[in-house]
Amino acid sequence: MSTDTWKIIVPGNPVAQPRHRVSSIGGRARTYLPSKHPVHAFKQAIKMIAAMGPVYEGPVSVHIEAFFGVPKSWSQKKRDAYFCKSHTQKPDADNVAKAVLDALCDHWKDDCQVFRLEVVKFWGPPQTIITVREYTQ
Repeated sequence: MSTDTWKIIVPGNPVAQPRHRVSSIGGRARTYLPSKHPVHAFKQAIKMIAAMGPVYEGPVSVHIEAFFGVPKSWSQKKRDAYFCKSHTQKPDADNVAKAVLDALCDHWKDDCQVFRLEVVKFWGPPQTIITVREYTQ
């Protein structure tokens, strides 16, 4: 049974969590994300908008709606045809979800509390709409 719903809207194109890169320093491998990767700004925007949100103790359901801006290089006819249609190009939905869940880590003890995750991608005004619902047993 749903008891609490929290919704945030993050302006701008959603960014997927990239794979970590690997380098070798002194014969030891290390993994890292380049500091200039746009995922850092995306996560920071989520954290800033969600700063005053609730902290969940129990199971939560997360619904992510990722809207990607239609490229300016497309003709107006093609832009109109794709507006609010399913986005079936990269980035992958699961990688967008990873970035969002990582950014919201301060709002629950662990990602394992997310028992249901739904991610949908559309062409439209660039934004990410995140809805979190807490459930009681």
